[in-house]
Amino acid sequence: MLNILKTDFKSFTDEKLMQAIQNGDCKAFDELYFRYNQRLYYYFYRMLGHEHQVAEDFMQDLFLKVIQKPHYYDSKRPFSTWVFSIAHNMCKNEYRSRQVRSIVNSEENPDRFICDDKPSEEKDKNIDLIFSELNKMDDSHKTAFLLKYREGFTIDEISEIMELPKGTVKSRLFYARKKLQQQLSSTPTS
Repeated sequence: MLNILKTDFKSFTDEKLMQAIQNGDCKAFDELYFRYNQRLYYYFYRMLGHEHQVAEDFMQDLFLKVIQKPHYYDSKRPFSTWVFSIAHNMCKNEYRSRQVRSIVNSEENPDRFICDDKPSEEKDKNIDLIFSELNKMDDSHKTAFLLKYREGFTIDEISEIMELPKGTVKSRLFYARKKLQQQLSSTPTS
């Protein structure tokens, strides 16, 4: 009888989890947190200057907003688009408060967030080069690139997250890829 009362939230969609959270179910929040904490941490880490504590703080602030104000969620939108819209807006607000468009800390190793296995030395160099070049881009190009190629969002979803026309998103992705391709092709290989 006790098993009937337990809900297995692992089978719920993100949107159903948000409905459960709106109804006050803390276990649903735990599952949603489990699904998104690493992705959002990585996003904040990349967008806010490669600072572990800043990324951690922003991620926690975002989830605090989700749990304190679940009624803000529009069930007509995919949860992933909605939560990354919040993350994107938090970053924009942080940029304004810092009065800085880009902060880079080259001592951190960005590839440790990409995969768990040990990549080859050549792969390490390529990843470092890609992120080094990506960090030279303005935030809108970097955001579009990360949302597309790291998070796997569609052009439509990125357009909604960044509050930009689809054509602008496509243009930013095109120029980000072109710049990366130029830099990678002009870099001598060892």
